[in-house]
Amino acid sequence: MFLTITTTGSTDRPATDLGFLLHKHPDKSQQFSTAHGTAHVFYPEADAERCTAALLLEVDPIALVRRSRGKGRGGAPDSALGQYVNDRPYAASSLLAVALRSVLASAMKGQCAARPELVGRAIPLRIEVPVLPARGGAELVRALFEPLGWAVRAEPVPLDETFPEWGDSRYVRLVLEGERTLAEALRHLYVLLPVLDDAKHYWVAPDEVDKLLRAGEGWLEDHPEQRLIVGRYLARRWALTRRAMERLELERLAESDDVAAEELDNAVDEEADTEDKPVPLAVQRREAILAVLRAERATRVLDLGCGQGQLVGALLKEGQFTEIVGVDVSMRALHEARRRLRLDRMSERQSERVRLVQGSLAYTDSRLKGYDAAVLSEVVEHVDPARLPALEYAVFGAARPRTVVVTTPNVEYNVRWESLPAGHVRHADHRFEWTREEFRQWARKVAERHGYGVTFGPVGPDDPEVGPPTQLAHFRVRGEDSSGVKGEDGKGTDRAGAGRGGPVTGKEVAA
Repeated sequence: MFLTITTTGSTDRPATDLGFLLHKHPDKSQQFSTAHGTAHVFYPEADAERCTAALLLEVDPIALVRRSRGKGRGGAPDSALGQYVNDRPYAASSLLAVALRSVLASAMKGQCAARPELVGRAIPLRIEVPVLPARGGAELVRALFEPLGWAVRAEPVPLDETFPEWGDSRYVRLVLEGERTLAEALRHLYVLLPVLDDAKHYWVAPDEVDKLLRAGEGWLEDHPEQRLIVGRYLARRWALTRRAMERLELERLAESDDVAAEELDNAVDEEADTEDKPVPLAVQRREAILAVLRAERATRVLDLGCGQGQLVGALLKEGQFTEIVGVDVSMRALHEARRRLRLDRMSERQSERVRLVQGSLAYTDSRLKGYDAAVLSEVVEHVDPARLPALEYAVFGAARPRTVVVTTPNVEYNVRWESLPAGHVRHADHRFEWTREEFRQWARKVAERHGYGVTFGPVGPDDPEVGPPTQLAHFRVRGEDSSGVKGEDGKGTDRAGAGRGGPVTGKEVAA
């Protein structure tokens, strides 16, 4: 299978500038290995007036079958012979689209270090694909390319020229002509070739949504056949299709309102703070935890019992934290955390910083060893008292991070919640809620057994009678450098939860 890209020029603007844009020299023939064969780039003609670049993909049908494992028509198990004898080596398909992306990656991204002024310049282009599968026929080919500004010629290929009565095949010879930047043209082809073929030779994973939206940026948002393009490109995986359509609609609304998409996609913002609105206790709790972790200069952090990932999200916003692991026993919570954090939309560099794993804190886990800090935020009160020693050993004895931060409700403060009936805990799943003295006794015993020092601090308004709504304990392995501020028992400040700037306080808001 192959395609050609032709442009014309003049003495002032030679057509051979195409070689700079493609990052392929017109005087050379180059070849590249791909997963399913060999790609060749060469120039049948190259002078100042006219230059043509050809991409030829030689498909290895055996490699295609072995790698496809039954996916797509190239690997469909219709029959033993059908796996090896098919149209994949001859007709433009997702195989050619992938070759475009890998062989002409810089050109597709619009990068040209040698001649950057060429990148944004629209040039006359003629693109020819001799054999293109077109499920929907020539009419669909025109419906896809004409709204993008191309003059389209889609000529049906007869089944057999010697038997015209057999009619036409489902293939067309495609010729596109127009003035576009080369990067735009390549992105159009990358998306629409597999859309017309309506089959992919590889499994469509969630990251295909990002690939589609990157290649479709600037034209897919308003394309009249947007739904068909998205559905076919994502192999009719409806969950992925819905996700892509939602993001495209968000981009369209953002453009019409002349704002960034992120400004619209914030309907639920737990951390919104205005003069008229009190700071939620959950936000104050995270800020207190972050203050301790910053002061400890921790970089690799465990969020034990991460729930829906609110703290993980806060950690990701700060470059200090280079490795963040969220652990929870609930797969449902981890799925929700993944959705809230938008892990499927993160850049590769950002996603490398975070990992979500399933695990029980009642058992030792070798995956949790070697980290700078661990956080147990509103976790211990969900554990049956009889199982607390197992959690204690798993965290402080086996994993043994240099720093551990524990927060838990202060039951004495419950009288300040007007909506909380007397004698009730704050959450139906709480197995207990400690007084300040009970929490301190537990924390000091844990520290003594495992070689830690511990300091305490309030989170939220520190009521002079009943204390703060949340209490925080900051454990530190003995012998490590600390902040140097001495507090109770000579082990450090009793305001550990306050971080660097004094006690953490705020307006009274239920967690």
